[in-house]
Amino acid sequence: MHDEQNPSPPEEGQQQTERQFRLLVQSVTDYAIFMLNPRGDVVSWNAGAQRCKGYETAEILGQHFSRFYTEEDRRQGTPDAVLKAAQEMGRYESEGTRVRKDGSQFWAHVVIESIHDEQGELVGFAKVTRDITQQRESQRALEEARGALFQSQKMEAIGQLTGGVAHDFNNLLTVILGGLESIGRQIPMLPESAATTRIARSRELAAVGVQRAATLTNRLLAFARQQPLVPQPVDANQLVAGMAELLRRTLGEGVALETVLGGGLWPTFIDAHQLENALLNLAVNARDAMPNGGRLTIETANAHLDEAYVGDLSEIVAPGQYVLIATSDTGTGMDGATIQRAFEPFFTTKPIGQGTGLGLSQVYGFIRQSAGHIKIYSELGEGTTVKLYLPRYRGADPEERTAVKHHLPVAIGDECILVVEDDEVLRGYATDILQELGYRVIAAANGSSALASLARHPEIQLLFTDVVMPGGLNGRQLADQARAGKPGLKVLFTTGYTRNAIVHHGRLDADIDLITKPYSFEQLAAKIRACLDA
Repeated sequence: MHDEQNPSPPEEGQQQTERQFRLLVQSVTDYAIFMLNPRGDVVSWNAGAQRCKGYETAEILGQHFSRFYTEEDRRQGTPDAVLKAAQEMGRYESEGTRVRKDGSQFWAHVVIESIHDEQGELVGFAKVTRDITQQRESQRALEEARGALFQSQKMEAIGQLTGGVAHDFNNLLTVILGGLESIGRQIPMLPESAATTRIARSRELAAVGVQRAATLTNRLLAFARQQPLVPQPVDANQLVAGMAELLRRTLGEGVALETVLGGGLWPTFIDAHQLENALLNLAVNARDAMPNGGRLTIETANAHLDEAYVGDLSEIVAPGQYVLIATSDTGTGMDGATIQRAFEPFFTTKPIGQGTGLGLSQVYGFIRQSAGHIKIYSELGEGTTVKLYLPRYRGADPEERTAVKHHLPVAIGDECILVVEDDEVLRGYATDILQELGYRVIAAANGSSALASLARHPEIQLLFTDVVMPGGLNGRQLADQARAGKPGLKVLFTTGYTRNAIVHHGRLDADIDLITKPYSFEQLAAKIRACLDA
């Protein structure tokens, strides 16, 4: 009758199922699926195995599967250990390096299952291999990107914190420095005695401490990219050559200095004073890395950063042409972990008391604020090279820099200055300095009261204002409104760190006169006079 009366024999159904399974396995191309006999010889081979490992079926059948392993694995007996583990546990799973027919290697995910007959005797192994090289590369790239993002976010957070702290600290230092200078000007008027000598000595020591603190604060601001920069066209060869004698004195007799200045060097657009500070910091670091002496080489060259290079960086750097200044020492070098943290403020490998950890962080912040790029190359025992990539300038050639002699200028006639500062102590300090210089001074605590003072006192010739102020008007807005009512008004800004009011893209606006905090008596006197005489 029908199937119910004449069923197929069980053996025939089982054989048909096995044939269908073999056909299915043979057609799979994403996985290498093959069988091994108990000795580990290949007895079946699918299309996926051929694609993955490169062997045709005819040339691999009967061959031992150990040829898929590296020479090192075979020497260590890994293939036999794998089969033994699969036999004892029934299933073995791992990831590792495997070898194709052409000798190339790939990363594989492997599953081996032991096969036994009804009596429990081992009859072979079923092996499945998947090429996961691309997945591992993608995972590695993702982890690197996450690490770079974390590092970038960490540096940004540290920069915001240090910038805020430095701003407040600068206000305090300005007042302290002003008090010490006032004491210094009064001491010569006192009768000479042992007491006045001690006072003078104490004042000098305190002034040195304030200047050191101001230097550290400026380094923090440089790292935070909140230091006002005044970029100009600069000939890097001329700058490096001009610093050579200073650098030799800094390095000492045990370190030889060599400069290799590139021919046809492009000009760069940079704050020359800050670039000199950066090179001085790098020289000091190089000297400290060569306690037994050595050589520091400073090279300049034209350079090009292509899109492939900048695309691999964790920070945004524009591709294009740069002026390269590289410092290379023969010192102790750094390992990878140290390089990773080298730009963090207060991170240092020097003994306590021999370094603040702000030198490289200042260089990093200055270069990044200047739209440049900095890279460290180093190995332990092999020295260190730091490369500074400065933006190329395409305008007229820079003029040769000349030294300017300064003197202490005072008021001429009945010149009147409006001082605007929300910090009462700072306002009093600035007022005292200007009055001592012979100026007539009117003081205001905020922008609105300053505008009122300007309306009442048309004789005001210069507005001296802080940039960051409460009350709705910052210094730049105040200056704009003041000049709208009095077009000839001179303006001098002061600040402890940059804000977008007067600085854009890390650079001081072209029409701005600025004196940064903390400023000294002499510095303010010279700047005020220069603004009034401009």
